Amino acid sequence: MSTSTAPQPPADPRPLTHSASTDVPARQLGGRFALLPALAGREFLPIGLFARLPLAMLTLGTLTLATSVTGSYAVGGATAGAVGIGSAVGAPIFGWLADRIGQRPVLLVSAVLNVVAVLAVIATAYLIPGVHDVGTAWGVIATALAAGLSCPQVGPLARVRWMALTAESRHAGNSSELDVALSYESTADELTFVLGPALVGVLASLLAPWLPLALAAALTLTLVPAFAVHRTHAAVPRRAAGTRVDCANSGTPNTGTPSTEKASTAKVSTGSGRARTRARSRIAGLAAVALPVLAMVCMGTFFGSTQAALSAFAAGFATSEAAGLLYAVMGISSAAAAISVAYWPAGFPVAARWVTGAAAMAGLSVLLFLPTDGWGMVLVLLALGLPVGPVMVTVFAIGGLVAPAGRLATVMTALASGIVAGTALGSSIGGQLAQEGGHQAAFLVTAAAAAALFALGAVAAAVVRSRKRTAQAS
Repeated sequence: MSTSTAPQPPADPRPLTHSASTDVPARQLGGRFALLPALAGREFLPIGLFARLPLAMLTLGTLTLATSVTGSYAVGGATAGAVGIGSAVGAPIFGWLADRIGQRPVLLVSAVLNVVAVLAVIATAYLIPGVHDVGTAWGVIATALAAGLSCPQVGPLARVRWMALTAESRHAGNSSELDVALSYESTADELTFVLGPALVGVLASLLAPWLPLALAAALTLTLVPAFAVHRTHAAVPRRAAGTRVDCANSGTPNTGTPSTEKASTAKVSTGSGRARTRARSRIAGLAAVALPVLAMVCMGTFFGSTQAALSAFAAGFATSEAAGLLYAVMGISSAAAAISVAYWPAGFPVAARWVTGAAAMAGLSVLLFLPTDGWGMVLVLLALGLPVGPVMVTVFAIGGLVAPAGRLATVMTALASGIVAGTALGSSIGGQLAQEGGHQAAFLVTAAAAAALFALGAVAAAVVRSRKRTAQAS
């Protein structure tokens, strides 16, 4: 593949697929999800699944390590929050770069930088044993910030590849392939966020609190490069900076004659009108993207505060390291529900899915205040996870639909960074509240985040209805 940054034509995804004669029987035997390896190749699924596992381990791994070493929930929450802030800043930057120079170089560089940063987190954590003040734990917080900043964005960039591979069918009016792919991607996210916290809980509680982060670094060093060089990256077109044609500057030069002066004046007027139209369109596009991004911030706040609250809850009957195992329970039901979205009827629109799922999250989050033992919390978390996966699938789908042309990777990474930024916010606030008022105080943040997600869903539904009425009136 050329290393030039000039605009590249969209690669033909068809060489990555099987022929129709072999594809149809495979789909009949494997159901809807059998089309995914036919589109991208069988090896893409496991590589893409496990390459995102380090990200799932990083936030809770730093929380567990810092809490175990310092004995402070506040320091642990601040460290996990630093990971989230770093990722929230770094993810859109990497997405912007991937849109312009391609995914492969961006992923390779970020993998190396992230491994160095994660190893630095481990080293600095053990330099501050017994520290309970966030202000004196600046070393581990700074390295955690660097680890989040450099974290490879495998999940969002995998979604970009699926959108490129399903572009032909979507242009033909068939969105079923993309629905299945996004359903799988959200399920893959949930599975890794089940396995990641479970690995953190098992390795940290049975062996050593630094081991989960060391494993995450090893996985990043091996699997992220494999994902980066996989042939599906060639299906994604690149958008180089400065390729937009400014219509106001086109046309023949002004030679000073009356006719050309009139033509020039007309072009200036037309160009000014077009500039205003582009500005309004750009503002409308940003507003459309902002809604799902804010929703992902709420989703991340829901996750982060739940992790911090479960750390305090688990410490009451076991150890704080067991929080990863409890948190994984919610991911199990969330993953099962996410994969079911591929089979939901087309008559259940995305706005209604968002509102319904968020309402269920808000209602079920009230049950988090009831359990007094581990088994009671397991039952609540199993029920609470059911609406989480479908809401994530829906919001990612909406983000893909509203993404401006040539900015898909930027939008997908912005959605992912919204989750991570929210997780940082939830971990930080939840950690402080858990330190002062116990796990129930931290669960207040969880319930508030679910309620905010429902409110945003209601706004999204109103916007969709307004657009439909405007389209019908015109």
